[in-house]
Amino acid sequence: MPRENITLQCTECKRKNYTSTKNKKTTTERLELKKYCPFCRKQVAHREVK
Repeated sequence: MPRENITLQCTECKRKNYTSTKNKKTTTERLELKKYCPFCRKQVAHREVK
């Protein structure tokens, strides 16, 4: 299957808050999204980790 589960980590507090899926064949670079971090209590960038 081309889709793979990934974990998104907050760039400020380094906590793993979200999980998502992405297509490994079309998106080869690491994903970065702005999402709400409940620990920082604000919207910050979340980056894909292994």
